[in-house]
Amino acid sequence: MNTWSHTTVLLNEAVDALVTDPQGHYVDATFGRGGHARLTLSRLGPAGRLTAYDKDPAALAEAARIPDARFAIRHQGFAALGEWPAASLAGVLMDLGISSPQIDDPARGFSFRADGPLDMRMDPTRGQSAAEWLAEAPERRIAEVIRDYGEERFAGAVAKAIVARRQARGPVATTAELAELVAGAVKTREPGQNPATRTFQAVRIFVNAELEELQQALEASLHVLQPGGRLVVISFHSLEDRIVKQFIARHARALVDRRAPFAEPAPTRLRALGRVRPSAAEVAANPRARSAIMRVAERTEAA
Repeated sequence: MNTWSHTTVLLNEAVDALVTDPQGHYVDATFGRGGHARLTLSRLGPAGRLTAYDKDPAALAEAARIPDARFAIRHQGFAALGEWPAASLAGVLMDLGISSPQIDDPARGFSFRADGPLDMRMDPTRGQSAAEWLAEAPERRIAEVIRDYGEERFAGAVAKAIVARRQARGPVATTAELAELVAGAVKTREPGQNPATRTFQAVRIFVNAELEELQQALEASLHVLQPGGRLVVISFHSLEDRIVKQFIARHARALVDRRAPFAEPAPTRLRALGRVRPSAAEVAANPRARSAIMRVAERTEAA
């Protein structure tokens, strides 16, 4: 059995920001391989609780190795966060994106670095794989996804190549096939970046509905966090970080109803506590940390 290592990004920084009440109930919205979860549990008192979420069966298997009665994991995406009662959580941590074991295992189909089935699902037991979607999606829709989720300026050319290949020889089925198609369609690329990087990111985000789930979970956090509760989000690309940044900014300022200009402004719901980047030493030890941005906010007393 292969074991794929994972180094948790911003481990101490995230847990330091998250845990303010050792007896509180916390949520690790993306368990992964449990780095943040294990450190969080070490900071909790006897009455503290940690509930984790993850779609990946491999993550659930790893979570089963934590013999702690204060810990539980749910085989769900973190959009289910809103199911908790109002003001019941002391903190929510979201470590977004994919884990190193998912990237490094060719059988998962997330990476162009080794050939494997073109799957890309966080939960390979549910939903449509990347190969299945690319086998039937219209060219225009493929181009939209690659442009919007990958910020790929050659999205149209990539989509055209995918559809032409499927009409001539059948749909793409492996990561190597997709990477080769993209390389032929993308004429220029930033130094050091594989031409397929943006397309693989876009298809993965779409297949897993990652941005929609993030938006749902952020909105739910306003409902479930108790006053003083912390929201800690680590993102790894600009699309995620933009959503988090704008969400915190929107709820950290008092809103004036223009229809009633003399009324009291609606109270703020969050207080922004700052942004943290990995240290130079962490990036040197774990290059995958280089794009990480952690944003922290606190639920205000206001309803």
